[in-house]
Amino acid sequence: QVHLVESGGGSVQAGGSLRLSCTASTYTYGGNCMGWFRQVPGKGREGVAYIDTDDGSTDYADSVKGRFTISQDAAKNTVYLQMNSLKPEDTAIYYCAARAQLGGCFYPIIHNFNYWGQGTQVTVSS
Repeated sequence: QVHLVESGGGSVQAGGSLRLSCTASTYTYGGNCMGWFRQVPGKGREGVAYIDTDDGSTDYADSVKGRFTISQDAAKNTVYLQMNSLKPEDTAIYYCAARAQLGGCFYPIIHNFNYWGQGTQVTVSS
């Protein structure tokens, strides 16, 4: 099992920034994709940002383009999500996930992400 641990969540006023981190127990899990997802009560989990861990290619939900940036530090087995210009609509639990097989790595894929972290709360106030 690949264990993912998120950190960096918290409370911030609209317009502020947060940086989330996701550290994996191993970067050798057979797949090529990691992503950040978010969920609010009563709604399904949705993709936010994706990174192909082989070539570094990224993709984003339209709602966060230009504001969020996903990146990786392979030496540290860590993926980051830099969130700028935060809006109240960004309030959610954010999850890091990894896929254990090769395939497309782009929004809005959620199927076949095999490993999930416990989530970190992001709260943006008006």
